[in-house]
Amino acid sequence: MSGVAQPRSLLCELTYRCNLQCPYCYNPLNLGRPSDELSRDEWLTAIDEALALGVVQFGFSGGEPTLRAADLVALVARATAGSGYTNLITQGTFLDDRLLDELIEAGLAHVQISIQAPERELAAAIAGTDVHERKVEVLRRVRRRDVALTLNCVLHRLNHDTLPEVLAFAEREGIRRLELANVQFYGWAYRNRAALMPTRAQVEGGAELVAAARARLAGAMDITYVLPDYFEERPKPCMHGWGRLALTITPDGRILPCPAATSIETLTFPNLRSSALRDAWYVSDAFNRYRGTAWMPEPCRSCERREIDWGGCRCQAFLLTGDAAATDPACALSPDHQLVTVYRDAPATSTLVPRRPDPALR
Repeated sequence: MSGVAQPRSLLCELTYRCNLQCPYCYNPLNLGRPSDELSRDEWLTAIDEALALGVVQFGFSGGEPTLRAADLVALVARATAGSGYTNLITQGTFLDDRLLDELIEAGLAHVQISIQAPERELAAAIAGTDVHERKVEVLRRVRRRDVALTLNCVLHRLNHDTLPEVLAFAEREGIRRLELANVQFYGWAYRNRAALMPTRAQVEGGAELVAAARARLAGAMDITYVLPDYFEERPKPCMHGWGRLALTITPDGRILPCPAATSIETLTFPNLRSSALRDAWYVSDAFNRYRGTAWMPEPCRSCERREIDWGGCRCQAFLLTGDAAATDPACALSPDHQLVTVYRDAPATSTLVPRRPDPALR
């Protein structure tokens, strides 16, 4: 298709299986069946097709991607052989010395490990299982290796007040890259919005704490603080625009413009088992539907930011309004902005639905 740039990154969601039950997980509510997962050969084909398309960054996530350890090593090796940069996104509980060494030998460049909280009791309450000490061991294991490491902590109402302790934990563990990502409301997090929504005081106080920590730790720790969409006046340029830079492949082979795209029930996405990656990127209706600016309604169409934020998030627009072509309600100019402010300012509930557990991994 004329005018469409090459994709630069591919997120490979190897499995939705996981031993944790985090209520903010962005995985879909329908996790599917493990028997539907792509085979190793199908994933290798996807890597080859992505390299041919121009992809240079490969992320491996889930669920928990290390549950497919042997396949993961093979995929990292294939992407590295094609000069791709590889990133493992993991909660870490299955990343032992042997697997870590095999992945690094295969060319793994970066590991991102998540924690639920800076201390064991709260972390276990959020994750639905007691694995915090195992995560700390893995952090230390990775830090001793010649591989880049990022520590991630998703922030929400239940753990936001521990932000000073999260910063102290990261400093104590010698972390050089820290990502503090306020919860984004997709998948299970959308289901649990009313319980997870941080308060304005938490969000603004967190920004102040991070600004002070950045100044104090300049040169020693790089800290990212991602604001929640519901607390901003303009939407984020989700995925840098629909179908502009990135692809995601789900465990069952669906090819998506972003990890949350299956929430848009009005779109049919191409599948790796019946469509070449190139056709999905350049030709498919799902990828072309919200590319560029021609699809935009007002006020997006005439907005000076239309090629900056690209109308915001299509998935969020669908979840909140039922119309994926609507202006993202996170934008204060959206006629549906009250759908965000009502939830943002409402009292919290204590009702949480944990991510569906996998009995085989308990």
